[in-house]
Amino acid sequence: MKVAPSQLRLLEHGCYYLYGADQDALVEAAEDLLAAGDKEARRLRVDVSELSVVEEETRNRGLFGPSICYALVRNAESASPKQGEHLLKLATSVEAQNRLIICAPGVDWKKALHKKVLALQGVGSCEFFVPDEQRFQHWFEQQLQDSGVKLSEDALQCAVEQLSGLRLAARKFIQRLQWYENGAGTVIDRKVVAALLGEHMPDEMEDWCHAVAMRQAHAVALAIRLLRDQQMAEVQMLAWLGTRMQQLLLYRWHLSKGVSNPMQSARIFGPARKTIVKEADAWKPSELVAALHLLTESEKLIKGASVEDKPVVMERLTLALVSGDAL
Repeated sequence: MKVAPSQLRLLEHGCYYLYGADQDALVEAAEDLLAAGDKEARRLRVDVSELSVVEEETRNRGLFGPSICYALVRNAESASPKQGEHLLKLATSVEAQNRLIICAPGVDWKKALHKKVLALQGVGSCEFFVPDEQRFQHWFEQQLQDSGVKLSEDALQCAVEQLSGLRLAARKFIQRLQWYENGAGTVIDRKVVAALLGEHMPDEMEDWCHAVAMRQAHAVALAIRLLRDQQMAEVQMLAWLGTRMQQLLLYRWHLSKGVSNPMQSARIFGPARKTIVKEADAWKPSELVAALHLLTESEKLIKGASVEDKPVVMERLTLALVSGDAL
């Protein structure tokens, strides 16, 4: 059953299939579906290579009867034929109260698995299109209003032109605006917006983001230097790195579509314009999707009530992205 994104949470399906080009919106919707429902449910985030984990958890009867399990499969578009058959089996056998969320960002329309999942009965299928500039501006203005940040008209247009379609980068940008404005209620002008969009990123922060993007081992040492020597805020580092990883993902996506100027189509801005081509060669698309999930998990640890040491979370995140062990 094909539904609109706005209708997803109004429906009750055992299995959801989310696909399309707007990967930010897709990931947000998947996380919402995973978070909604029974608070006591076991929640899993797995790659398509880890489907056996889902099967084990959903078949677990437990000491006091079966437990509820919600599972999110992050990269179904990269499934092998064998993994695809396993995924179809899981999608058609979701037990009552359980939930299976299948994500296929950037899936090719010609993929056999994609067609088979769409044909399944009882599956809530939803496609996420990259919003046009007008729709993105409407969404961006709503996010600004919710945050309490005010931009001048020309500053708003500048931000929309640079960020159009980049939901994750836009959220990080609004976060930087909040740090700058600090509750003063002032109207922020275009000059400030241009600076905060990345044109004047601190050199040390750019060095770290570039080292992570190139998957260079010394990125860990750079992270430690930023955190301990310069007292850089962890949330600020996450914001800048999240923007860079999002740029890499969009660049790779447009490159795979064969567009003549993927950098322009992906709206790459800031220092990344000079380095994005080399950085993109260091990543597979599935690794970039996993990296963004890892950033989200680290952000939850840093902003939430976690007892973990925040600098250690950042060091561990840097090491995971560089080594690829957690991707």
